[in-house]
Amino acid sequence: RTATLSAKIQGKVVEVNFEEGQKVKAGDIVARLDDSNYAAALHQAQAQMRQARAAMDNNAPIYTRYQRLQKEGAISTDAVENQRTIYDNARTQYDVAVAAVALAQANLADTLVRAPFDGIVTVKVAQVGEVVAPSAQSGGSTRSGIMTIVDMNSLEVQVDVSENYIERVEAGGAATIHLDAYPELEIPGSVIAIIPTADQSKGTVAVRVAIKTKDSRILPQMAA
Repeated sequence: RTATLSAKIQGKVVEVNFEEGQKVKAGDIVARLDDSNYAAALHQAQAQMRQARAAMDNNAPIYTRYQRLQKEGAISTDAVENQRTIYDNARTQYDVAVAAVALAQANLADTLVRAPFDGIVTVKVAQVGEVVAPSAQSGGSTRSGIMTIVDMNSLEVQVDVSENYIERVEAGGAATIHLDAYPELEIPGSVIAIIPTADQSKGTVAVRVAIKTKDSRILPQMAA
C-alpha cells in the first residue's frame, strides 16, 4: 500500500516534517501550507456570525412581544407578520454565517497535510517555499505531490507461476520466500490468492504470497 500525499488546496509549503526513510504514523502532520489568508477568512466569518447572532437575538424578544400583543388585540396581524419576516430573515442570516464559519474552518484545516496510514517516507518531492496544488497545472512549476509513503506492513510477494505447476498452488498453502538480495534468507509465507487470469505470452499465472515474518531487509520492489 502506497500513497503520494498532496494538498486539497493550492498553497505555498512552509513546513515539511519528514525526510526519506523516516517513519510516520497515521494522522501525523507531514507538511503545512501557508495559512495566513485562510486564518483571516476564518476570523472574518466568525465576526460575521457574531453579528448575525446579535441581530437574531435582538429580534427574537420583539417578535415574542408582538405575538403577545396580538393575542391581547393590541396590534394588527400585519404588524406581527412583518416582525416575523424580520426575525426569520435574521435567523436565516445566522444559519448562513454558521455555514460560512464551518467552510472557513475546513479550508484552514486543509492547510495541514496528514498521513493517512502508518508507513515510511520513500520519496520527498516538495520543498519549503514551493507551491503545491491538488493537480498539476500547465505552464508553471506547481507540484501536485509532497511526499510518498509506503505501508511496510502491507508488503507481499507477487510471483509468476508456470501454468504447468499452478495446480499445485492453493490459497492458504505454505511457501518459502527467497530474496535475490539475500539468497540465504528463508522467509516463511503463505499463499493469499491465485489471481484468476493468465499471461499468455509468458504462460504464467500470478500468485499473491503473504510474508509471515516481518524483516527490515524486505523492501518494496525487491526481486524475490
